Amino acid sequence: MMQPQQPEPPTVQKITVLGPAGGAGNAAAVYRAFRASRSELANQLEDLQDTRQGLMRELEQLPAGAAGRAGIEARIAGIDTRITAMDKLIADADAQVAKAAAVPGAVVEPPKIVQSGPPEEVYVIATVFSFACLIPLVLAYSRRLWKRASVVPMPFPKEVTERLARLEQSADSTALEVERIGEGQRFLTRLFTEGEMARAIAAPAGAAGDRKIGDAGSGVR
Repeated sequence: MMQPQQPEPPTVQKITVLGPAGGAGNAAAVYRAFRASRSELANQLEDLQDTRQGLMRELEQLPAGAAGRAGIEARIAGIDTRITAMDKLIADADAQVAKAAAVPGAVVEPPKIVQSGPPEEVYVIATVFSFACLIPLVLAYSRRLWKRASVVPMPFPKEVTERLARLEQSADSTALEVERIGEGQRFLTRLFTEGEMARAIAAPAGAAGDRKIGDAGSGVR
């Protein structure tokens, strides 16, 4: 069985950035160009690594001895060679960036940002303080609600409920009997103090008094 031929590694070439026309090179522009070249090489290296990971996943899914494994392994070997060459290109680009940065005026420091408001530490401290104060209150309130929900009121025993019902019935019966007795007493009081019954009771009492007075007068004689 013929072994698949591995691709030859690409030759590593140094990147040369020319200055503007007329020979007057701008150090800052050259420095930015080298940095852009280095960033592009890093992006290409990342794409190669992603492609290699995808091929490795496909290779793991194929069973041993499958027909497609040899082709995937050859592609992985070629990508490994390209990754090695790309690493060398990135190393050369790093060196060129370092050399370009050594030229006076190549690296321009960004202007300092002047903050008009309070420093960021004030917001951080306020946020931490708010969490430190609010979280215990929230936890305490939640625990209180949980305890209130977990407490189940105990029902009265059945015997106590029956006794209370009997006491209520007895009280109602006693109140009804007392009301009846009061009505009878009021009725008798009206009979004795008002109407014909009062006059009938008063008449025999008056006659008896007259007889006692008459008997007393006859005795005197």
